[in-house]
Amino acid sequence: MSHAYPILLDVTDRSIVIVGGGRVAARKAAALIAAGATRIRCISPRFTDGFPAMVERIVEEYSDRRLEGAGLVFAATDRPDVNCAVVRDARRRGILVNRADGDDSDPGDFSTPARFQEGSVIISVTAGSAALAAALRDELSRTLDRRFVRMAEAMQLLRPKIKASGLSSSRRADVFRALAGDEAIDALNTGGIDNLRAWLSRQYPEIKHG
Repeated sequence: MSHAYPILLDVTDRSIVIVGGGRVAARKAAALIAAGATRIRCISPRFTDGFPAMVERIVEEYSDRRLEGAGLVFAATDRPDVNCAVVRDARRRGILVNRADGDDSDPGDFSTPARFQEGSVIISVTAGSAALAAALRDELSRTLDRRFVRMAEAMQLLRPKIKASGLSSSRRADVFRALAGDEAIDALNTGGIDNLRAWLSRQYPEIKHG
């Protein structure tokens, strides 16, 4: 894929179709379930042992009618001709499609990067090969400063208050930059969320009364 625009997509209530029933399809399904997906249907004449139980299984050969109503499609069979047909049919319907065996000459619309999550922090890596991306992900997960993870959790509590404070957008941006700095992170690390709230009130008293 020569050009890529990274996004985080809410798949909670999105209808997702996976074409394939082997190990690759099973990994796709498991990753989607871990990301919160609840509406997954898989089309394949056979399914590998251990395929995630939460998905709807349709035991048949692929037909483009099974893409009806889909919001996201994965072509994950071991047959290039079937994967090619899935990509073609999904694009004709205007549905974003991922092709597991895609390459630069015949890609899908998006790739799924190597991913690591701890709390509210998500790290996604792409690096030209799945093996290299996974190695980089593992290295980043080992070296991640867990203070940032704690701040990310604190932001879930503080962000709504800051947004509702009545501050201008530029002033809110200043606050968020300050919360990403060493002083705020140290305040949280040494005294917890209450200490961080006190620090924030001292630095930005308008939020305290906002």
